[in-house]
Amino acid sequence: MTDLQPVRGTRDFYPEELRLRNWLFGIWRETALRFGFEEYDTCVLESEALYIRKAGDEITEQLYSFADKGGRRLALRPELTPSLARMIYQRARQLRFPLKWFAIPQCFRYERMTRGRKREHFQWNMDIVGQAGQIAEIELLSALVTGLEAMGLTSAHVRIHLSDRRLLDAVLDHLDVTADHLRVMIVIDKRDKVTPETLDALLVEQGLAPAQIARLNAIMRMATLAEIKAELGAVPAAVDLENLLGSLARMGYGDWVHFDITVVRGLSYYTGTVFEVRDRGAKLRAIAGGARYLSQDLDAGVQYPAVGFGFGDVVILELLADLKLLPALERQIDFAVIPFSPAEHAKALEIGQALRRAGLRVDGDFSGSNLKRALQRASEIGAARAVLLMPEELARGELVVRDMAARSERRATIAAFLAEPR
Repeated sequence: MTDLQPVRGTRDFYPEELRLRNWLFGIWRETALRFGFEEYDTCVLESEALYIRKAGDEITEQLYSFADKGGRRLALRPELTPSLARMIYQRARQLRFPLKWFAIPQCFRYERMTRGRKREHFQWNMDIVGQAGQIAEIELLSALVTGLEAMGLTSAHVRIHLSDRRLLDAVLDHLDVTADHLRVMIVIDKRDKVTPETLDALLVEQGLAPAQIARLNAIMRMATLAEIKAELGAVPAAVDLENLLGSLARMGYGDWVHFDITVVRGLSYYTGTVFEVRDRGAKLRAIAGGARYLSQDLDAGVQYPAVGFGFGDVVILELLADLKLLPALERQIDFAVIPFSPAEHAKALEIGQALRRAGLRVDGDFSGSNLKRALQRASEIGAARAVLLMPEELARGELVVRDMAARSERRATIAAFLAEPR
């Protein structure tokens, strides 16, 4: 028997679910446009090598990859940044920097599923490429807060955890860790996914001594940037973070942003600021995450400073449902046109099309149901008014307009109604 379920980890969207998705996408799109970003998109298929070259080990292991009929190794995109870098590389000489681009791609990862984690998801990506200094971080974090507020969230619901990959590099240098720092960071990024004992064992595998691990764990428990500075001194990453946190506080985002050295983000190309949006109750995985990275023009040898974030649809919808902040989204139909019998179908089609030309949303009911059931259906689909085409009225050039909310009716000539539909 044919399996009628969607592929494990994927979703169908029935109309009521798609209304919710479109509501979320509308907030994402409107927020990005308000901040002066332009929308772009890429093909969902990419060369497998693009992700193996640019992504961290975890994403490489989670690729949906395959050989096509020509023997080429391809992959469904697991994230968008490598595709963005490829697009910039293709037209770097024609583009004007800084770029402020956003997208809402569908991404695929073969990963273990938990609450808020599926094997496909949509995400809101915003990137600023070619903007030096912390202006890019401030703009992106401002847009992030603006989008969260548009969903009905406040700093009492969520918080942005902020750190810097260079700070963790400084910590590892401070502890005389000679192992590959990136591999150690990828292990540290598992702190919320494995037990402390398992984490320590993984660090031993990377070559850290027990004394180094104990001191690293103690530093990772430090709650403030002041404590970190007391341990490391005024390293550049700590100074930059202090300045960034101060700038965000002056913009009114102090309650939203929180220093957290445990934020690592597992991708290999991240070079500086890293941040995650988490719910205050810590019941869900990260809602959004982003970082500073470099986008490189391989021919010219130019590296463009960049900052970007990805914001998934699965987790945020879970959180909004938990907080009872999801909107009630009904269908919006201006008129339901209801012919009494097949004899009135031609006139119903004509009137419906005239209303649509006037910019109205119109549904025609040609089901053959009796009037009571047809009016019930008009109510169910959210029609504001019903236009009843009855034989006697039509013979006089009239129709009946029913206000569905007020349950009142009026008669009007067809010409008068079409001149001013109401």
